[in-house]
Amino acid sequence: MSTASPPSALPQPTSAILANQHIYSDYFDEEFVETLDRNILQLLDRVWFRSQLVGFDDFPQRNNPERPLLFASNHSGMAFPWDAIVALSHMWRRLPDLSNLPRPLSAPMLSQSVLMNPFLVKNFWKKSGCVDATTLNFETMMFYNDHNLMLYPEGVPGIGKGFNRKYKFQRLATSIVRLGIQHRTDIVPFYTINGEYLNPYTYSWEWINRISKKVGIPFIPVGPILLMVLLQPWFFYMAYPAKLTFVLGTRIKPYELTDKPAEDLSRADYEALSEEVRRRMQREMDAAVQEHGQQPYRWRELWQRMKENRRFFPFFLPWAWPALFQEFERQYVLNGRRDFDLDLRSPGAYWRMIWRNPFTLTFFIPVLGWIPIAIRGYRGHRLGDNSK
Repeated sequence: MSTASPPSALPQPTSAILANQHIYSDYFDEEFVETLDRNILQLLDRVWFRSQLVGFDDFPQRNNPERPLLFASNHSGMAFPWDAIVALSHMWRRLPDLSNLPRPLSAPMLSQSVLMNPFLVKNFWKKSGCVDATTLNFETMMFYNDHNLMLYPEGVPGIGKGFNRKYKFQRLATSIVRLGIQHRTDIVPFYTINGEYLNPYTYSWEWINRISKKVGIPFIPVGPILLMVLLQPWFFYMAYPAKLTFVLGTRIKPYELTDKPAEDLSRADYEALSEEVRRRMQREMDAAVQEHGQQPYRWRELWQRMKENRRFFPFFLPWAWPALFQEFERQYVLNGRRDFDLDLRSPGAYWRMIWRNPFTLTFFIPVLGWIPIAIRGYRGHRLGDNSK
């Protein structure tokens, strides 16, 4: 490790950053998060994902009170990002002080079309607190002190890595190191274990992904699930019941990795520092996989949780999620209700949701069901335009 350079004055927001600070509150809706967690995510997590936070008992605090911490994790390859949803909802329930909760920087493709929102819930990601991971947005969020930040520095290549590259960190974006150094704030890694089994034995080909990106889908998972996505569109959002375990890593102080002042660091310097951070995170993740990733499904535990929660049948099973999310959107987003609790226990609750939300049936129509889903999913979205 290099000797740290003397502290310098923290950067001040530019006029572009000041003008961009509306992103803090454009969509973020804490009531949406609380209502979603209470009505849907708690059940899915309790039964299906059974998530566990390891090492978070003493939740990391800021080394620099003027700047947010940078939480960073590995992507789960070839899967819809349930790992991020579950991690943040678990922290939401766990943290007594929500100023510690990280707000995620997410791939812009997730918000460019309604299709990439879970079961077409409009603005799901942004209402949940996500901000598009552009350079300007990242720099702007460094001046946001109401929450910490969370990002997946592998970017879209991390999502699209095939099962043959499971648990292998792809190249990290240099921006996390650059802004950590400039703002003298720490990187807090945590490792998502078993997320690779949300959609296992699925692979990626770049020439296919280049085509899919033109219609706002970051990658096409080629594997056992692909045929089912055509025959049953709800499989597009499906996840296998992997027990998601989030393991806190060792805090990284990027400003102590170099003896150069930030203004003297070149692009090559940042790439080298980013690679050093990647190597450190890879070593820790390998150890976490050995300890927590040898039984990714824990079938006996899953069956026990299903029995314990049988009064909520079928809503903890993925084929019931389209109705669940559509009913949530109907009540919260379309009707503007805030203080409701979904009926998940009375006889016929599932069928009443279908009756109130007939669009749900399209998720079960082979092949042709994709026509209305695509129409709704791409309404207002210009195909091939990834610049929004």
